[in-house]
Amino acid sequence: MPDFSKMKLPSWMDRGEPAALLRACATFWGRVNDWIQWPLRQFDPLTCSEPLLNLLAWERDISRFNGEPLALYRQRVAYAFVNAQDAGGVAGFIRIFDRLGIGYVELLERQPDIDWDVILVRVTDSQVSDNPDLLLQIIRQYGRTCRRYQFEVMTSENLAIRAGWDQGEYVCYPARLAEPEDAASYGAKLQG
Repeated sequence: MPDFSKMKLPSWMDRGEPAALLRACATFWGRVNDWIQWPLRQFDPLTCSEPLLNLLAWERDISRFNGEPLALYRQRVAYAFVNAQDAGGVAGFIRIFDRLGIGYVELLERQPDIDWDVILVRVTDSQVSDNPDLLLQIIRQYGRTCRRYQFEVMTSENLAIRAGWDQGEYVCYPARLAEPEDAASYGAKLQG
């Protein structure tokens, strides 16, 4: 469909009724274009209406948890197939966290002094506080079935240490009591 908003009339027709007719056509055909493309946009979970989003989520086995923002819910529905393919492996699990915008995560398997079926999930404290329900939902839906997951929280702290060298001189001045000249006065004398 031609884009009427970019059409230019010749200089002798760009005023009055022909210009008004061009604006009216641009408005009308813009609306018709939106009407035609509306059904096509409904298959995209990032732009579809919310009732249809719920149907797409049901089809893709995604359930919305309490308090989940609509934008995050849309992302989870949009990436449901890819996330299901990536589930089970360490690299895939990290990609799931990255796709959903959680951030940096480490997965450690079979660590010494810990049961063999425990997988350590290292995340920062802000990730846990910002997305507690989302982290649990990801573990429930995409985690390995015969494994237990344990969260380890990493906290990073900025620390500044300044080091320098001072070339000073250490001098010690001993003092001793002076011999009293008379019994009523005492004093000290520095030797240097």
